[in-house]
Amino acid sequence: MRKFIAIWASSLVTMTGSALTGFALGVWVYLETGSTTQLALTFVLAFLPAIVFSPLAGALVDRWDRRVILLVGDAVGIGTTLTLGLLFTAGHLQPWHIFVTTVIRSLLRAMQVPALNSIVVLLAPKEQIGRANGMMGVANAISQTVAPALGGALMLAIGLNGVLFIDCATFFLNVVVLFLTRIPAPPASEAGSEGKGSLRSEIRQGWRVLAVNRALVTLAVFYAALDLSVGFVDVLITPMVIGFASVSALGMVLTVGGVGLVLGSVTMASWGGPRRRVHGTAGFAIPLGLFLCLGSLRPSVTLVAIAAFGFMFCSMIIDGTSRSIIGTEVEPDLQGRAFATFNMITNTVLCSSYLLAGPVSDRIFEPLLAEDGALAGSVGGVIGTGPGRGMALLLGLLGLLVLATAAVGYLTPGLRSLSDKVTKPDEPSPEAEPSSEKEPARGADAGPSEDAGATGGTGRETTVGTARQPVSDR
Repeated sequence: MRKFIAIWASSLVTMTGSALTGFALGVWVYLETGSTTQLALTFVLAFLPAIVFSPLAGALVDRWDRRVILLVGDAVGIGTTLTLGLLFTAGHLQPWHIFVTTVIRSLLRAMQVPALNSIVVLLAPKEQIGRANGMMGVANAISQTVAPALGGALMLAIGLNGVLFIDCATFFLNVVVLFLTRIPAPPASEAGSEGKGSLRSEIRQGWRVLAVNRALVTLAVFYAALDLSVGFVDVLITPMVIGFASVSALGMVLTVGGVGLVLGSVTMASWGGPRRRVHGTAGFAIPLGLFLCLGSLRPSVTLVAIAAFGFMFCSMIIDGTSRSIIGTEVEPDLQGRAFATFNMITNTVLCSSYLLAGPVSDRIFEPLLAEDGALAGSVGGVIGTGPGRGMALLLGLLGLLVLATAAVGYLTPGLRSLSDKVTKPDEPSPEAEPSSEKEPARGADAGPSEDAGATGGTGRETTVGTARQPVSDR
């Protein structure tokens, strides 16, 4: 695990640097323009280019050296960060400069995330894949939790230029670690060789590797259904809490949620996930939905904070388990395409929910639970009326949708058929027993695949603002 731990440690530092930059740039855009729309535009620009480019990016990752991809990404990261710093120092920095930088980094992330996803399998022992993905989730969770508080303090102490300098330093650190760490090439497989040829055929292979595996198709649909709810939560949590409490109360809720994110990642890293992997996906979706319903019941800061903690904790277990499933179900030389395709599907749903959350809540649900709304005398008597309560109703309904998704997941043969392909240390491997099921060649002997998202994401996500990095990129 020594090589993996080196990459993990440098990823923790660099993801924190990128999260600090994302927070600082978001603050700068909002203070400079006073426009929520322009701030929201940065979120969209951080997703859409990566979604469109993902199929090609996955094919390129499987063609090229993964370490070179990461090094080039870090080099471009240094260049874009230095450019923004110089423009700010000269007094010429404009919001559109940040928009262009966000697009460039989004395109790079489309390659870096699947590259990192596949590195876990190449650097960690096969029985440690769940824990390795959990560790990457820890790095992402810590960076996303620390960034708002530390970013605000640094903006006051050293300004935007200082934050950008710190980000550059973390990029340099990652470059040094990558130069010193040898990452083995994934072993060739029969399935991977079949897709060799033109880029178009290799892109199609990325879709086929998911489409021919019933379990992975089910997992992608299941995960996308959860991301629909996650996207609404990311957008609506802030206005819902501010509707009945102060900004400081919102900060407390987000901090408690961040603690849940970290503890969920630590749990996954130390535990590795349940032996029956359906329990790590559909099983943890049940409390996820219940916590979402809990947070919508009453306008209570304590209740919402408990719900945020539980929601984030469960989401990290689901994410780590899902990434481990792909890491063991797909041959190493196909994982770049597999992760890219999986991320494109789930991120498309996530981005769509970001776009829908505002209009759906403002135009439909908020009016229903206004003081004189159509549901004020019925549902309003239970969950309350006034600002933010329509959003709470929407989140409660999404919680019920998550519970229904979990039930369908348990009833679907694709998820239920997932066996324990990754055994715990010192446990006998099921593959050692006679079996008619052919186990494809893995890179476990060469090491595991890393999850850029395992959470949440090991990709260098520099989305301006404070939105949580999506699970699928996690």
